[in-house]
Amino acid sequence: MTRMPALSIVIPVRNDAVRLGRCLASIAANGGPAGDVEVIVLDNGSSDGSDGVARSAGARVLHRPDGSVAAIRNAGAAEARGGLFAFIDADHEIDRHWIARALEVFQDPAVGAAGAPYDSPPDANWVQRVYDGLRQRASSVQSDVDWLPSGNLVVTRAAFAAIGGFDTTLTTCEDVDFCRRLRAAGYRIISDRRLRSVHLGDPASLRAVFAGELWRGRDNLKASLRPPIRFRELPSIVIPVLDLVFLSLFLGLGLLAVVTGSAKGLVLAAAALAAFIALALVRTFVIVGRLSHAGPLAAAQTFALAIVYDAARALAIVAHPGHAMRRRG
Repeated sequence: MTRMPALSIVIPVRNDAVRLGRCLASIAANGGPAGDVEVIVLDNGSSDGSDGVARSAGARVLHRPDGSVAAIRNAGAAEARGGLFAFIDADHEIDRHWIARALEVFQDPAVGAAGAPYDSPPDANWVQRVYDGLRQRASSVQSDVDWLPSGNLVVTRAAFAAIGGFDTTLTTCEDVDFCRRLRAAGYRIISDRRLRSVHLGDPASLRAVFAGELWRGRDNLKASLRPPIRFRELPSIVIPVLDLVFLSLFLGLGLLAVVTGSAKGLVLAAAALAAFIALALVRTFVIVGRLSHAGPLAAAQTFALAIVYDAARALAIVAHPGHAMRRRG
């Protein structure tokens, strides 16, 4: 009789052969009994030999040239044989004890999902170091949380089936919706620091931050406004809307004031811009509080990133760029 794996690792990839190789090497470095883990790579129409890299590493390769990342992950889960599904993105490297720690977490039958916020690369530049401050990490080794990112997420087969997998109508923020439905179904979501995953794809420039968040934020409201909504989730809903209003007023009133020569219009436009900046300052203070080294330079860098991040998230409400926009960043 064929032994069923305890864990199925599902990795979507599109034209990311080099980082996929590093991801698969980090999985192999975990070791463990043969047959306990299967690796399934979903090739989303790569032309750079990503499928060959996956096969050389012993992964099972499925070609899914079309579909959102939610649909691709669902396709991988449909082929998976393990009792646990691990969703790992191709531009991640996991800790060498990641698999053993993941299996430990699910000794509690009430746990439906586990993972951890991403870590920035060890050679991160200042943009990546500040960007990492956007991530909220639990104060203890293990904590119940509302949400975990789907690039470093483990879920039980039963929980995945109970909520019907990822919502394929969402292009982005599918993990927000997925975790919300898990909680509504009564499952615990555990953030475990030991499930460390380095995100090699963290944006390395402000331009990349803007492009990435413009794409990533496109379904933020669609996913976040679905019930149940918790009070602590409101800032992620309200702030982008307010920022869009303030930026629209600034541009609209400013242009009208220039055309008409209205001093009052200029004052109102300046007030709208000041309100947008005030919200960016709030985000700056939050990020600086999470940074290990905070000084005047770090504060200035953080403010610059907060401005770019907030502008992109606001514009994402009305702009719907494709994934190519994120890659061009």
